[in-house]
Amino acid sequence: MQTLPNPTQTASTSAPATFDTTIRRRKTRPVRVGNVTIGGGYPVVVQSMINEDTMDIDGSVAAIRRLHEIGCEIVRVTVPSLSHAKALADIKRKLIETYQDVPLVADVHHNGMKIALEVAKHVDKVRINPGLYVFEKPKSDRTEYTQAEFDEIGNKIRETLEPLVISLRDQGKAMRIGVNHGSLAERMLFTYGDTPEGMVESAIEFIKICESLNFHNLVISLKASRVPVMVAAYRLMAKRMDELGMDYPLHLGVTEAGDGEYGRIKSTAGIAPLLADGIGDTIRVSITEAPEKEIPVCYSILQALGLRKTMVEYVACPSCGRTLFNLEDVLHQVREATKHLTGLDIAVMGCIVNGPGEMADADYGYVGKQPGFISLYRGREEIKKVPEDRGVEELINLIKADGRWIDP
Repeated sequence: MQTLPNPTQTASTSAPATFDTTIRRRKTRPVRVGNVTIGGGYPVVVQSMINEDTMDIDGSVAAIRRLHEIGCEIVRVTVPSLSHAKALADIKRKLIETYQDVPLVADVHHNGMKIALEVAKHVDKVRINPGLYVFEKPKSDRTEYTQAEFDEIGNKIRETLEPLVISLRDQGKAMRIGVNHGSLAERMLFTYGDTPEGMVESAIEFIKICESLNFHNLVISLKASRVPVMVAAYRLMAKRMDELGMDYPLHLGVTEAGDGEYGRIKSTAGIAPLLADGIGDTIRVSITEAPEKEIPVCYSILQALGLRKTMVEYVACPSCGRTLFNLEDVLHQVREATKHLTGLDIAVMGCIVNGPGEMADADYGYVGKQPGFISLYRGREEIKKVPEDRGVEELINLIKADGRWIDP
């Protein structure tokens, strides 16, 4: 969060205004999911979900491993039946035998109690959807909800949820209370309408049941396919939790974002503003493509916000009439040569006018200073000038000389 200048300062104040550009994350409790911790100041965790049938043991194990190997830290698996729940035992066992113990989340919707109780034995976290965990049949002619009806359904929810909460509590495992805008319970829709308020109250109802049973290993999500609804719901949830003295970590995501460029932009438009506000402890980008395609988007969002650094940060000007080489081609060459490195900032700038100033924070710079030649920088210092056709090679040599190169 930025610190704004004091409006009472006069024009004669000599010191420039100071802006704090560090993202200050909302304080949350740590929640362990297998060997990964969500919240508690730990780095924002990246998640995804396989799309294999959970009954396909070998296929599911392979899919989980593919995701984990490219940086997915927690993997979710759908559990639509009791048979699928039991299959998780074999999936977990085979992962440990053939690869490693990957943190797994079971996604439970309808007929929640039986399935959730079984699968809780085999996974690290269970995700439930409050709108579907206890089904409330809509009535088109309803004109009101009486307190007695509210209490009756509330008692049924508690009765159904309590065994799962106790099981997870006693095993030291976690639960995600995952509210979806598109599947709010009938009571919430009737009382609050199709709104962020209904989503938040739905989550709080389940949180309070868990708290009454001394269970606090909770992660909360409030997903929607419309970005403004999703952003409003998370902001309201953070506000309500602060008011109620709750500090549960939040799982961010735009559900059903679609595919391609728009799906990525839509997910980023929802997730990034919240992270910039300090809201969010784990994220999933939900695009209609192979799950492996989600992971680079997650890390790109986190890197752009300075929350995690897992790849090279490239700074490049958009090119103009002053550019002294084909900037698009050169940026591609530099990226291909250095994309396997981590923790570096590399700038590729077309001319000397903006180059050194705009790339001042970069570790290395590649600048067009005169036709046919490239100036290479370490930070603000010009190190050497080399022929353009040797620019990328000499950049690599400079990184090697500084001991910051790793072979691909």
